[in-house]
This record gives sequence, structure tokens and C-alpha cells, in this order.
Amino acid sequence: MGLALALVLSIPAACAVGPLDIGFSQATQALLDLFRSVPLTDETTRVVVVDLRLSRTLLAAAVGAGLAVSGAVFQGILQNPLADPFTVGVSTGAAFGASMAIFLGLSAGLPLVGLPFFSDMGLLPVAGLAGGLAALAIVILLGRSGGTLRRETLVLAGIVVSTFLSALIALLKALDEESVTSIVFWIMGSFQGRGWVHLILFLPYFLLGAALIALRSRELDILSLGEVQARQLGVDAARTRTLLLTAASLITAASVSVAGVIGFAGLVVPHVVRLLVGGEHRPLLAFSALAGALALIWADTLARSVLHGGAELPVGVVTALLGGPFFALLLRRRAREWRQ
Repeated sequence: MGLALALVLSIPAACAVGPLDIGFSQATQALLDLFRSVPLTDETTRVVVVDLRLSRTLLAAAVGAGLAVSGAVFQGILQNPLADPFTVGVSTGAAFGASMAIFLGLSAGLPLVGLPFFSDMGLLPVAGLAGGLAALAIVILLGRSGGTLRRETLVLAGIVVSTFLSALIALLKALDEESVTSIVFWIMGSFQGRGWVHLILFLPYFLLGAALIALRSRELDILSLGEVQARQLGVDAARTRTLLLTAASLITAASVSVAGVIGFAGLVVPHVVRLLVGGEHRPLLAFSALAGALALIWADTLARSVLHGGAELPVGVVTALLGGPFFALLLRRRAREWRQ
């Protein structure tokens, strides 16, 4: 309840922050005007809060929840608390797809045929999603050993695919110096310029992946007991692992396709939540979604308010700067506990 209340209060608070200082009470009034027949705020405030900042804040919350849930699933599947969406190469694959779109000049100005609402978006998010799913398919193909999908081979395949795709991204930057800035900015992750169209694009993949994960959360608990115990309890480990991996990768690829690569959200958030609520995956997934949404809302708020003149930091830089030292301190604490 505390996390849910904090999330509700964070939405108008984040909408109040920006180059035009609106204030928490005015932002709240503008949001409440959505449910009133007669608005109480002026037109400028409503446009800034509802049309510009609300969509960005909701997208940050959705992406944060998606990355945190995906990270919790990857950590459960691989039985490694240090696993995250980068481990299986999905984030790198989505980054490569987006980089290829930038390299080919498809990042803007090319409408999606038959979808006039998406006419200003270009093909960059679609390319990012396709790249992430293609990377997943390659990892699953390489990770199969003897007809089964084992977590050890998944990690190795993910490292190989991620390293190879990272080299291809570097090659694209070397071949076209004009696209370097756009590719680097995309890889660092940002919600700048994102709006309702990106939220609408992301939500179906997020909801589908989250529904599949929720339906298999009990089997995810059983998988944590080990391969032999899972078989004894009647769980097809390889099939369940493939389904959960696909669902989590779908969310991750969709997240990268609309916001770029945002590190540490899928690593730190579920790890911290696991320390607080334990390893049972139903509460772990629910709390991770709430905590991830909160974390990315405020990371994005900090990214667009720390610099003057309307300039913004990439939100991936903020999460790395905050998450890296925090996670290092957490590891030091755990190391002292293990020595004792």
C-alpha cells in the first residue's frame, strides 16, 4: 500500500517538474480536470501537464515496471541474483535494431503504413523491438543442448550474442560518423520526446508479457528448486523456461524500443526487493513492478531537471550513476555477511 500510494503521488509530482515550474497543487488540479466537465486550470498548464509530461511519466513508470519484472524473471530462470535483461542479449539486440534504423535513416519521418496515429514516430521503435526478439531467437537456438534449454548454456549464448551485436553497433558507428551521436544517445536511454504514441505502442507487449509471467509465477518458484525437483513435481522445465524467457524478453525488447537501453533498473530493483520480501515470485514480481515504476519516474524527473535551459541527461546515465554505487555497497554488505 505504501508503494502504491507513493506511485500515485509521484505522478503529479513528476508532472510538476520541468523548465516551466508549475507546482504540485497545480499539476494535481490539471490531472483532476481530466475528470471534470469544467476545468479549473488554464489551457497552458493543462497542455504542459497532460499532453507533454503525463504521457512521459506514465511511460517511464510502465518501462520501469517492465524492466524490473523482466529482471526478476531472468534472475529466477537463471538462478542468479546478478542476472538482468542484458544477460541473454535481448537489450543489446534491441539496441542493434534501433542502431540499424538510425544508420539507414529510418529513425524519423517514415510513417507506419496504414497507421496515421503513428505517422510521426518512424520505424525506430519497430526496428528495436524486432532486433530484441531476433536476438532472443538466436540465443534460444544456440542455448539448446540435447533438445533442452539449460540455464548454463543460456548464459553463455547470451554473452556470445551480446558481444557480437555490440561489435556490430560499434561497426555502424565507425561506418557513419553522422549517426554516432544519435546511436550513442539511444544506447544511453532517454524519454525525451516520448509521448502517448510510444506508451500505446509499449503497453500491449507489456501487458501480454506480464500476463504470461503472472500465470507461470508458481512454476517459476518450482524452477528455483532445480531441474530434477521440477521434473518430479510435474513441471516441464525446458518448456516453462522458454515461455518465461520469451515473455520477459518481449517486455525488455519493447522497453528498449521506446526508451533506449536503460541499465540497472532490471538488476538492482528486483535484487533489492528480493532482500526485503523474499524469493516467492508472486509478491516479488508485484513489488518489483511498483518499485521499478517509482525508480524510473524519479530517475527521469532527475534527468530532465538537473540541467538548466531545458537540457536533459540520458536517463540511463542517471540510473547507472545512482544504481552502480548503491549496488556496490549492497554487494560489500553481503560479502561481510558471508564472511561472518
